[in-house]
Amino acid sequence: MQEKTLKVLEFTKVREQLLEHAASSLGKDKINHLVPSTVFEDVVRLQAETDEAATAFRIKGNVPLSGIHDIRAHIKRSVIGGILSTHELIQISSTIYASRQMKRFIEDIAAERTELPILSEQVARIIPLTNLEQAIKQAIDESGEILDSASDLLRSLRQQLRSNESRIREKLESMIRSSNASKMLSDAIVTIRNDRFVIPVKQEYRGHYGGIIHDQSASGQTLFIEPQVIVQLNNQLQDIRVKEQLEMERILTELSAFAAEHESELHVIVDILANLDFIFAKARYGKKIKATMPTMNNEGRIALYKARHPLIPTDEVVANDILLGKEFTTIVITGPNTGGKTVTLKTLGLCSLMAQAGLHVPAQDGSELAVFDSVYADIGDEQSIEQSLSTFSSHMVNIVEILKHVDFNSLVLFDELGAGTDPQEGAALAISILDEVHKRGARVIATTHYPELKAYGYNREGVLNASVEFNVETLSPTYKLLLGVPGRSNAFEISKRLGLNDLVIQAARSHVSEDTNQIDKMIASLEESKRQAEIEQQEARDYLKQAEKLHQDLQKQILEFYENKDSMMEKAAEKAEEIVEEAKNEAEMVIRDLRKMRTEKHAEIKEHELIDAKRRLEKAAPEIQKSAKLANKKNKKHTYMPGDEVKVFTFDQKGILVERKSANEWQVQIGILKMKVKEKDMEYMSTPKQVETKPMAIVKGRDLLVKLELDLRGERYEDALLKVEKYIDDALLSSYPRVSIIHGKGTGALRQGVQEYLRNHRSVKKIRFGEAGEGGSGVTIVEFK
Repeated sequence: MQEKTLKVLEFTKVREQLLEHAASSLGKDKINHLVPSTVFEDVVRLQAETDEAATAFRIKGNVPLSGIHDIRAHIKRSVIGGILSTHELIQISSTIYASRQMKRFIEDIAAERTELPILSEQVARIIPLTNLEQAIKQAIDESGEILDSASDLLRSLRQQLRSNESRIREKLESMIRSSNASKMLSDAIVTIRNDRFVIPVKQEYRGHYGGIIHDQSASGQTLFIEPQVIVQLNNQLQDIRVKEQLEMERILTELSAFAAEHESELHVIVDILANLDFIFAKARYGKKIKATMPTMNNEGRIALYKARHPLIPTDEVVANDILLGKEFTTIVITGPNTGGKTVTLKTLGLCSLMAQAGLHVPAQDGSELAVFDSVYADIGDEQSIEQSLSTFSSHMVNIVEILKHVDFNSLVLFDELGAGTDPQEGAALAISILDEVHKRGARVIATTHYPELKAYGYNREGVLNASVEFNVETLSPTYKLLLGVPGRSNAFEISKRLGLNDLVIQAARSHVSEDTNQIDKMIASLEESKRQAEIEQQEARDYLKQAEKLHQDLQKQILEFYENKDSMMEKAAEKAEEIVEEAKNEAEMVIRDLRKMRTEKHAEIKEHELIDAKRRLEKAAPEIQKSAKLANKKNKKHTYMPGDEVKVFTFDQKGILVERKSANEWQVQIGILKMKVKEKDMEYMSTPKQVETKPMAIVKGRDLLVKLELDLRGERYEDALLKVEKYIDDALLSSYPRVSIIHGKGTGALRQGVQEYLRNHRSVKKIRFGEAGEGGSGVTIVEFK
């Protein structure tokens, strides 16, 4: 990629923002050298590693990346025999500790059945140098001081130091407490000069204490004297200090050599930590700008949904859909200035560069981007006084350079193509340049305010007109991209809104050709038709989704019915056999008793005995246990009326009576479907307070508004969880035994987040993936308690 393109499209500013999320100088160094890759396999891997980091960041919330240092110079010095300082050794120990923490962090997540193959492969290469880390920590404290425990000799020497210092202080303090000390000393204190203990003596008493003069005050009236009686003790103290210094140097030499032995392992740790810091910085930046992982292809297809410019504040930026490379390879955005055309160009170019650099893009989930060999951008006014270049000339210099290199695997962005010169010549040049680039197969988006280019998209195959919407009422652009609709001038409307005389405007209109007026009217009509079509299309999509969901749910229930039908029939048959068998046994016993009575009493059987036998036979007859539903249904006699809310047993759903179809059959509306249902297969629930006479205007109950499936495809992670939470509450209020949540397959982040929420919900009995006919792993089936 050309450095000029990275600067023009503001990729350098994205790198600056990314630097804020790095935890170490190692990560920042990698960010400073970050450039988009042009190798498809590398880009796919870069995107995958960023997505894994985002998953880990989302699961744990915090990544242990503190304490990482660039220790490569320290390692090099130790290898050539240099003695490392205590602070350099502490940095090595801290970096080793950070590597162990990161290794454990990734392995713990992987142990929780969250696959992170790329990050796991990275940390698997880390060799925990625990021995070196502990050796440094046992010898040096966090402030960089060598501990007494570093060696037995050092402990002994320091004990001797403390003992000698204590004796020296005792002698000096006895001297300054003597009766005549107050007149001979400037101050009754013990101090240190040149690492030796001294007392401040007045000039005139210098000979009283003898010894060595080490310093004097600025006025010369005070001398700092080491009394003769402690010279020998100070000498012994200095000798111990020399031995202490030699022992500390020996300890540092030993630790430096120990670090040099692990040169290769330390270099691996540094490289991996630098890469991990860089990867997690990308993930944190993606979270900040609410970015998602795009699907990458090497076929030149671009499909950005609700794409936003990452450098514009989220409360100001307008999201747009940008489609290119499938049905058309060139887009010409026409219309007046200040409408957001340049922002659209930069959004596409910057998102492409970010994706090829392994960064997630600020667009809706499900977006797709291509890997280009080159991205060219001619954007902005680059006139140069020094080089005597006008605006037109500077643009042409860029375009000439672009035409030298552009090919089928290039993305080309032209801003105000042909501007800065005669309108007719500029428009002609713009058309020829677009023809040339389009012929080479490149993906192109060009902006222009020339009206001649409005017809360009209609006369060329693979070219699409577009514009940025302008609100004449507020006299401001909406920044909404309209694909398929060319731009039009709003000069007359704006002038009228600002108060220009109607006569002046009418006179101006007369100077514009009739063809131009008709074109503007046609464009205005197209804009209105497109807006209306988008609204109707969205409504149709919503109805279609509802119909598909209800249809799928009905199919599932019918399948379940037929699956359970045979087993229910078998159980009923077995139960019937048991009852009949019991009845037979009881009848045989009655007959046996009658025969016995006839034999014993010679057929003289009394009436009450016959009645009792008859009663026993009646009890032996099997009783049919009717379901509570059917019993309740028969108990509730109701004269049905249009608008009644009923429960349909066949589908276990609630519906509204629309109209009577026959003596015992009604048309019932369940959701958006209407079907015929017999009165015996439904149960009266309630009658709405207000019932319209028109069937389609019936007020539905709340239960009918809750769908049996929730579609989260295309939703952002946080928004999706909020929708799941509300949907589960609504489904529970509607007494649904089971619902389906469609999250798609994708990267699995959304699916895992949804399933984690459901597992922790107190009302969820169990969850499972859908069967082959239910959507597979793209759907989670939820059963309630």
